Amino acid sequence: MTDSQLIREIKDGNVQYYEELMRRYERKILSYIYHMLKSARMETMAEDLCSETFYKAYRSLHSFREVEASFSTWLYTIARNTVLSELRKNKSVNVSLEQNDTWSFAMTLASTEYTPEQKMLRNERVSMVRDAINNLPEKQRSALILREYDQMDYQEIATILGQTVSSVKSLLFRARASIKMQLEPYMEPIFKE
Repeated sequence: MTDSQLIREIKDGNVQYYEELMRRYERKILSYIYHMLKSARMETMAEDLCSETFYKAYRSLHSFREVEASFSTWLYTIARNTVLSELRKNKSVNVSLEQNDTWSFAMTLASTEYTPEQKMLRNERVSMVRDAINNLPEKQRSALILREYDQMDYQEIATILGQTVSSVKSLLFRARASIKMQLEPYMEPIFKE
């Protein structure tokens, strides 16, 4: 069944189909929430906020309109708002990608074997990338996580962030430029063409 068919069934009173929707998206949503909480050192709350996200989605499912967004985009929006609300409660606004994330130029550093010196340098570089991402404004970090980690397209990111597609492209451009500027003095070989 497609998401649309499942949602119709749920709206018709067959609530057991919600488990299937949860099964489809739980891992992705949990991962997204975990990354949003990582730098605030609140990642232990990820499972609770994931559950809260699915609970909020279930309670609001009657108001979901497919013409406005896909279910996954709508669900990510709920997850993002839930996390931001929790971060505001805790006066934390930093969002990070964890050390072993797949963000493009950080992972160009990966190779199969390292000498101890190479391991130390790689760990330092990955840490600098993570710190650079943490220094980004919240919307730039969110756009970057959704694009590079969750592999979402510009339209989905725009819907989740409440922006236009061109604004998302601009956010991503500024985020990448900021990270490149922060890291260029330390990682010149990575950015050479």
